[in-house]
Amino acid sequence: MTQKLEDKFMTTCKFSQDVENIAFDNSMNYIDAIIHYCEMNDIEIETVPKLISKPLKEKLKFDAQNLNYMKKTSKAKLKLL
Repeated sequence: MTQKLEDKFMTTCKFSQDVENIAFDNSMNYIDAIIHYCEMNDIEIETVPKLISKPLKEKLKFDAQNLNYMKKTSKAKLKLL
């Protein structure tokens, strides 16, 4: 029954798996893979943020930083004495 629901409705898990497969199979970055997936499935880009899982979000952030779309951030903090 769960499989039938996932086939009928787009879930975060299904969306992330499909995007990762497209990125891997076509040697695309994740940003391009999401755009390609939306075009293939007639999904509006504005609805995508609800479908992005946390691991996919981290991969998107990494791609965006490598493409200089956003600044590289460091979460490491140096404690001063």
